[in-house]
Amino acid sequence: MAGVIIQRGFGKSMNIKSVAARAKVSAATVSRTINSPGTVHPRTATKVLRAIKELGYYPNTQARALVSGRSHLFGLIISDIANPFFPELVKHFEEAALRKGYEVMVANTNYRSDRMRLCIRRLIERKVDGVAVMTSEIDNDLILELAKRDVALVFLDAGKIKKRISDISVDYESGIREGILHLVGLGHQRFGFISGPLTLKSAVTRRQAFLKSLRECGIPESQQLVVEGNHRYDGGVRGMQELLSAKSRPTAVLASNDLTAIGAMHAIFDLGLRVPDDISIVGFDDIELAQYTYPALTSIKLSREELGNRAFDALYRSVEGIWETGREIEIVTSLVARQSTSRVRQPIANKQTLK
Repeated sequence: MAGVIIQRGFGKSMNIKSVAARAKVSAATVSRTINSPGTVHPRTATKVLRAIKELGYYPNTQARALVSGRSHLFGLIISDIANPFFPELVKHFEEAALRKGYEVMVANTNYRSDRMRLCIRRLIERKVDGVAVMTSEIDNDLILELAKRDVALVFLDAGKIKKRISDISVDYESGIREGILHLVGLGHQRFGFISGPLTLKSAVTRRQAFLKSLRECGIPESQQLVVEGNHRYDGGVRGMQELLSAKSRPTAVLASNDLTAIGAMHAIFDLGLRVPDDISIVGFDDIELAQYTYPALTSIKLSREELGNRAFDALYRSVEGIWETGREIEIVTSLVARQSTSRVRQPIANKQTLK
């Protein structure tokens, strides 16, 4: 394999033969060290890596792909780069990829199906080995196009298990049930829920889990208020304003994600009310920011580290031939209780009776 780089400080063209000469090994051994380190004796690999560092050599990834027939590039499709949940996911996916010698190309759909189509076309053009689709805006025709090209795939709550196709299933229900039980234990009996956009499967699943948990706790429908948000801060503000305008306000509100919950908290403060004294708030995802809100946000944790690592691992095992058929991978959620929830107090008046 040929690879070209400029040697640091000398302006001199470097290639794989220069590394081989410095390490006193063959060019083939250098190539194996770069592409399949597990096939090289550790002592020999150490010599090669030392030579690479000393010469400032960087492998030509295009030449590497031509020789191996693989790009060593994975695509990662996410919904909203502005939502802190997704950069945290990207971070852990990329760290896992770096450990295995893979690169990552991130694509952001902004919750739009037309952007999803564009993202997949770009990944096909780059000849990626696998794609992690961590969003719900799925275009089935384009997914079939990836599958026809033998690209490994892993989905989030959307895929059907096939050859080289895995699905990560999030147990939303267990975390939401835990959140409801936490609030019921604090004496709450009137609940609100701000969902995500109901065009998204994950948002529908969270809404259904909320309603099911209330039924299991014996909370009547008359004490349940559900409004639709957009999984963003402004949707949380508008959703909370709608709940606050109800004749019988909820004393506890769950939000479909943490950005929505933070927006809801601000709407409560803007009306001169307090969290959790007047209304308890629970988010979903437990983004890093949740612990720094005031008060700190109680949230249902969906681990980005586990999600990123397991999404990468599913692609890696498919591409490397470890798995012939994809797998169903379950991720459990759990409540992280902080200061945004407390025991229920006297019912608060509606907007018309506030003085």
